[in-house]
This record gives sequence, C-alpha cells and structure tokens, in this order.
Amino acid sequence: MSDDPDRTAHPSERSADPFDLRARGIRDERVIAAMTRVPREAFVLPDARAAAYADSPLTIGFGQTISQPYIVAWMTEALGVEPGARVLEVGTGSGYQTAVLAEIGAEVWSLEIVPELADRAARTLAALGYDRVHLRTASGYAGWPEAAPFDRIILTAAPSDVPPALIDELADGGRLVAPVGTVWDQHIVIVDKRGNEITRHTSIGVQFVLMKK
Repeated sequence: MSDDPDRTAHPSERSADPFDLRARGIRDERVIAAMTRVPREAFVLPDARAAAYADSPLTIGFGQTISQPYIVAWMTEALGVEPGARVLEVGTGSGYQTAVLAEIGAEVWSLEIVPELADRAARTLAALGYDRVHLRTASGYAGWPEAAPFDRIILTAAPSDVPPALIDELADGGRLVAPVGTVWDQHIVIVDKRGNEITRHTSIGVQFVLMKK
C-alpha cells in the first residue's frame, strides 16, 4: 500500500476520526487509523463524492452499495484482524472494505460476483497502491479453497445462512463475521472455530444486499 499522505486532498481524510467512530463505541485504534487513511471518495461514484464522508451507505451501481462507515468499522473490529492475517472477503464491491483490511496489515483474498465491480475495484486498489490483495470474479459460496485456510473471513453481502464451505476454510482459531438473513431481517453472525468446535452468536441488526449465487 502507498505511504503517500497526500493521496487524497479531502480534509476529512486527514482528521483523526473522520466518521466520529470513537463516540459511537469503536475502540480498536487500528481500525480507526485505517479508516482515517483510506480515501473513501476514491471508492464511490463520481456524483457521490460530495457525500463520501457521510456516515451512510451509497450506491455503487449494479444494485450494490458501499457500506455505512460505522458498520465497516464495527465489523472490522469484530473480526479482530492482526497484521499479517490471511483474510477472505466475500463481496469486494467497491473495494473499500478490502482497503481497510489491507491498511491494518492483512493479506486479503477478495471475491466479487459482478464483473464490472470487480474490474473497477481492481483499478482503484491498484491506483492507491494496495498490493497485498488478490481479487477474483466469482460467487462467494465456495470461497477460495486453494488459498485456504484463512485466519479471518468477512462477508459484505447477506446469505440466508453461513455457507458451510466458508466455515471449512477457516483456520483453527479463525473467525468469520457475516450479515445473515432475508431482505428485511438481517443480523451480524460471528462464527469462531476452535479445533472441531464451532461456536456462533448473533449480534446487531443490519441491512446488506443479498448474497448472489
């Protein structure tokens, strides 16, 4: 990734907490620092750049959205990413969540089912210097088996239940964070894997686009 502090001129990007995440309960300073550094305006459509630092989702075309910054921060904090972690992301979208994970120091394998979004995200991430990301245009239901196991897996689209293949691709000690449910009834599900024991608990309500097959 680039170390150029001037890669974006937006004043909010240079502030210590552009989305006021501390006030909303985010405690992981690495997450806040990563989201301070990632220029969100680079990941939205040109006509939405004036709203890039609002705490709201924005359309990115093809029926998809870039997630609300607070939810990106919440899920990233819940994921518990450490520098050097191998992370699978299902749903590249604009590439914004990918960039946040890379800023923390993860190596990211990211899947996107919409070819046009995958191509756009690849160009954006390359232009910003994120070189520890691997992108593939594919459904996320089968994961990325040849790159498994992964220390962490994050979904940015909602399946009706966590795909079993993704749990299989978690490393021992790994964690998966995903929105799960229907269009109008979704919650974040957190899955932890310890040997043969799989634990799962449900957390906050959310609204993501549905995961495509």
